[in-house]
Amino acid sequence: MKLTVMAVGRIRPPFDAAEAHYLKLLKARQKVEVVEVKADEAMLRRVSPDSHVVALDLEGRAMDSISWAGWLDERRLAARDVAFLIGGPEGLGEAARERSGESLSLGPQTMAHQLARIVLLEQLFRAGKILAGEKYHL
Repeated sequence: MKLTVMAVGRIRPPFDAAEAHYLKLLKARQKVEVVEVKADEAMLRRVSPDSHVVALDLEGRAMDSISWAGWLDERRLAARDVAFLIGGPEGLGEAARERSGESLSLGPQTMAHQLARIVLLEQLFRAGKILAGEKYHL
């Protein structure tokens, strides 16, 4: 299973260093690719038709870290690639939401779309640690 983070816009400082940090940490446990595009339409063209597509959206289902671990474990058991869609400053468009099989939220607060990338990577890393039975902070 491969995880792909599809994001509208380029990562910029100071977020780029945090993204590199989490991608390095994730490398040992889970293949994660970040794909940057200019618009939702380009993102949708690059999503594999066989992937489980997840929209990151304020209206989506919120999960704590244990729930993220369970969610990731279910995806692993399904052995299906996962594509996370992160919109730009205006969020995801309707077509991206419609293409998604699931919608998840990173919390009720509004955050910069670049920060959403970091929060997602951190939760995937934390979920991997939980599944490996390693210590993590609540």
